[in-house]
Amino acid sequence: MSAFLYGVLSSLAASALALVLGLLRGSRPLWWLVAACSRYTGTGLGRIYRRQSAAEQDLARDLRQARWIKVLAGRGNVLTREVFSPLWSGELSPESIQVLLPDPRAQGDSWLDRRSDDLGRFDPGFTPDLLRAQVQANIDYLTRVARTQHHFELRGFNLPNTCRVIATDRAAYLTFYTSSAHGRNTPCLYARSPGLLYSIALQQFDTTWLNSHPALSPPPAGPASA
Repeated sequence: MSAFLYGVLSSLAASALALVLGLLRGSRPLWWLVAACSRYTGTGLGRIYRRQSAAEQDLARDLRQARWIKVLAGRGNVLTREVFSPLWSGELSPESIQVLLPDPRAQGDSWLDRRSDDLGRFDPGFTPDLLRAQVQANIDYLTRVARTQHHFELRGFNLPNTCRVIATDRAAYLTFYTSSAHGRNTPCLYARSPGLLYSIALQQFDTTWLNSHPALSPPPAGPASA
């Protein structure tokens, strides 16, 4: 009898835990519980967004308060959307903006090609050269619009790209890529400074930065002289 009761109670406890975790992922009012646990453990985890795209409203607010901004992305589409437009319009002028994108010109054993292969397994519209073209288009876009920022740096890398990091002096948004989904459909973690997750995000960025090179596109050629 006691074994039966233990089994029932264990099942109920497991069900309750699963319910709580599900609520934490999808409900803003319960983010306070995530934050309370993170303060106790020192992780700095403040929120969990079910999808990366769901974090953009809060990200836009944090960018407005940022003293500096660091971005490590696998494609960089977020840099061309509304959330970053106040930076490129000159409305915001942080002390520095550092952006890292995969190098679309890398040949041989390119990590960008490996990611493209992963995407092609679940997205039939992805051809081998599509990801390279998208990254290059974002680099071209940033080359033009970032002229309003005097402390902007864009660099390319050819290293394992397993996560997206958008960090400021206050917090970091961290998304770990998977081989079965686009980054926009992957959960996003919000980590406050100071904290373990925030430190990991900055370490990931800084390590990649040290192994990168300038990626700005050359300026367009002027009209030929007579």
